[in-house]
Amino acid sequence: MRLIRFLLRWTLYLLALAVLFVAAGRWVVPPITHTQWVERQRLGALQREWVPFEAAGPLPAAVIAAEDANFCAHWGFDFDAIRAALQEERRRGASTISQQVAKNVYLWQESTWLRKGIEAAVTLVIEATWPKRRIVEVYVNVAEMGNGVFGAEAAARHWFGTSAASLTPAQAARIAAILPAPHVRSASAPGDFTAGRARSIAEGARSLRQSDRLACLSPG
Repeated sequence: MRLIRFLLRWTLYLLALAVLFVAAGRWVVPPITHTQWVERQRLGALQREWVPFEAAGPLPAAVIAAEDANFCAHWGFDFDAIRAALQEERRRGASTISQQVAKNVYLWQESTWLRKGIEAAVTLVIEATWPKRRIVEVYVNVAEMGNGVFGAEAAARHWFGTSAASLTPAQAARIAAILPAPHVRSASAPGDFTAGRARSIAEGARSLRQSDRLACLSPG
């Protein structure tokens, strides 16, 4: 019994530390993610530069329109999207931005049940301790938006030779359109599929702004 109590006590201590570690992401800039480390090993160098939310320009709205239109309404899991993905036997589209932040910042890309279980737990902690604005800020800084290109600022400079703050809504939509396949799609010279998807994303971002469905991104 003494051994069991000892193990339970240390399990609780470790869980508490893990929660505090994830919660600290509300203030701490991730030094490097697992995906970035892997890409740096593959390419030898990365393009990345952290910018605060207010310097990310129209890209937050674009990625929400592209990846998670119900971002402001859910608590980390979009069950309607999950149900639709299961019915259509597709995987893409069910993962929220909060889940992607949990995976990209704290975990690894390989899809296993272990990773998915940890991802769900980390997502709950993120949603409970981070403002929605911070979740999107981290996402647009750590997401791969080109081959070895991470984050809004690096993507804006790589694809359009400008800063993230100076992107037009159409340019931001093009960057968001390549997120499913940043190694093979181009934001500056999109093919027909990417160009069509970018137009849909731009329209979706405009609709989200007009309907006040991005209110959760307001400061404070």
